[in-house]
Amino acid sequence: MRSILFLGTASGAGKTTLDAVFCRYLVRKGIRAVPFKASNLSLNSFVTIDGKEIGMGQALQSWACGVEPSAHMNPVLLKPADGHRLQVILRGEPLLDVGPDRDYDRKMVMERACESYDILAEENDFVVCEGSGSPAELNLLSTDMANVGMMRARRVPSVLVADIERGGVFAAIYGTWKLIPDDVRPLLKGFLINRFRGDASLLDSGIEKIEELTGMKCIGVVPYENLRLPEEDSLSSSGGKIGKGDIRSGFIDNLDRMLEEAEAASVDFSMIEDMAEH
Repeated sequence: MRSILFLGTASGAGKTTLDAVFCRYLVRKGIRAVPFKASNLSLNSFVTIDGKEIGMGQALQSWACGVEPSAHMNPVLLKPADGHRLQVILRGEPLLDVGPDRDYDRKMVMERACESYDILAEENDFVVCEGSGSPAELNLLSTDMANVGMMRARRVPSVLVADIERGGVFAAIYGTWKLIPDDVRPLLKGFLINRFRGDASLLDSGIEKIEELTGMKCIGVVPYENLRLPEEDSLSSSGGKIGKGDIRSGFIDNLDRMLEEAEAASVDFSMIEDMAEH
């Protein structure tokens, strides 16, 4: 079994979509792949055929893999409720509501999330994981599950997705790498620059410098795509649309197009496969 973890330099960097594109790449090669996100904070949820509630992003990614969504793909879903409270959904079912006066057993919940990861790993060839928000939120590192938490718990190799549309892409990549804790920083294997418009060769000198500073490899520069999908982190800067008709078939059609255009732009998805060997 192999696994990779897509991390974003910020919420909305495009990790949900690129995770799904990579799932599509694997499945088109005949590899049994499934998505996984240990924990997310989102109101955008999906109900599986057995009545379990998970994040919408993992439902979309499971479609990319050609499999039905499962509660194991997103074992922890945190849904904002009234005021400062959150509803904790564990493996698709409500656990409890938490707030300033009540927390949940994070150790137990993380153990259950890792159990779900192990079940998916046992049954499949490749687990394509997604982080949540940014992995470099210093005030949240001690309670992180989806980013540094999974890197520590299962030593999952990781790649960074950075959105050049926002500007400061090289600072975002280097700053994230620098702030990742020392014990898991070696697991950061590569980076993708997302949503670029124009001649990618203009980025060459910056890419070379980042590779020199961090030891990470540039997987490629992904062309800008005007496509909007439900965001796990409730942040979307794109103004696109998935198209008319059935959302599932429309999503797959868009993914196939994005994959082909990314490969035409020399994005090396086979490099991610190699990084996943551990």
